Amino acid sequence: MLLQKAYIPYGAYWSSPFCRWQGSFGHLHSLKFGAETASTTLAAREISPDALDGLILGMTVPQQFSFYGAPWAAGLIGNPGITGPTISQACATSAQAIASAASEIEHGTNTAVLALLCDRTSNSPHMYYPNPTTPGGIGDKEDWVWDNFGRDPYAKGSMLQTAENVAKKAGIDTAAQHDVALMRYEQYKDALKDDSAFLKRFMTIPFDVKDSRGRKVVNTVSGDEGVHPTTVEGLAKLKPVMDGGTVTFGAQTYPADGNAGVIVTSKDKAAEISRVPAVRIRIVSHGAARTDKGFMPMANVPASQMALQRAGIGVGGVKAIKTHNPFAVNDVYFSREMGVEASAMNRYGSSLVWGHPQAPTGARLIIELIEELVILGGGYGLFTGCAAGDTAMAVVIKVD
Repeated sequence: MLLQKAYIPYGAYWSSPFCRWQGSFGHLHSLKFGAETASTTLAAREISPDALDGLILGMTVPQQFSFYGAPWAAGLIGNPGITGPTISQACATSAQAIASAASEIEHGTNTAVLALLCDRTSNSPHMYYPNPTTPGGIGDKEDWVWDNFGRDPYAKGSMLQTAENVAKKAGIDTAAQHDVALMRYEQYKDALKDDSAFLKRFMTIPFDVKDSRGRKVVNTVSGDEGVHPTTVEGLAKLKPVMDGGTVTFGAQTYPADGNAGVIVTSKDKAAEISRVPAVRIRIVSHGAARTDKGFMPMANVPASQMALQRAGIGVGGVKAIKTHNPFAVNDVYFSREMGVEASAMNRYGSSLVWGHPQAPTGARLIIELIEELVILGGGYGLFTGCAAGDTAMAVVIKVD
């Protein structure tokens, strides 16, 4: 479906820094932390919470009382009169939340919707499921983050195994993966130039970290936490994680904590809220796809093709591309299949470098895509990211 009415006001979006799991955000309740970041940023951007008539919450890792979802978050940001759904779609949560917000605008259900994305992979729940059919009624248990990273109940393999499956099928060796990993790190260094000027276009840094009660500042982070310096020599010392495999720790991302927010509204209201009304950002289309069982990184290609076809353009008509790349394999495969130079993708870095809090990852990439297009003078942009279950979503935006 080609979208005509859904716009993102320039500057009406934000991201916290992303911090490696068990790092500076590891003690924070992700929903309350996300709402606090939203409230603080809305005030700083002089956007009243009352301007919103809908909220979509995206989170994939349960937190205490997150059963109350979006309505609770709405109250915390200062607009208790609005409501909306909570979306949990693994790594595609951001894309789905933003696509859903765009659909609300397109169909006239709402006039201004905040897609609020938050997750904490640190200290995730240890779940216990009662099972009265077992001897003694001993229940089943699950470590929410690690067990689901480690095994897809349908494909029967781990996330890492999907990357190895694609690497084997497509002939992607360790050297090719390391070339991309090094390139993405060098691109991220561009985001840090001039005192992190690119990141400061959408991120408030230095960023104060409060205690678990939200009262006292206990730390200040200067930017993304956990980014590991990447060098040719360092990568050469790494061995594949799996015996007989190709993927090293240097060619994959890492769990993280953080949050992000994006307001989606009508063209006229976007001009009212925008930092620069002359900059128009339209959500053009989105696509979703599923690939063969156990080949998750391949799903980005059909999802992107669907979104581009709905937008009425080819990949050659896209000026900037951002990918959620949990593995360097993702980008190697995508660039080969789509006929795009790997160096033309992910300017200013990607989740391969600055980590993966799951729900907010895609939102930050879409925000970076917007800012990159503004720097380039406008044009079409493509975001795509794979997700659990051998799926992927893609979003096309256009900046004028």
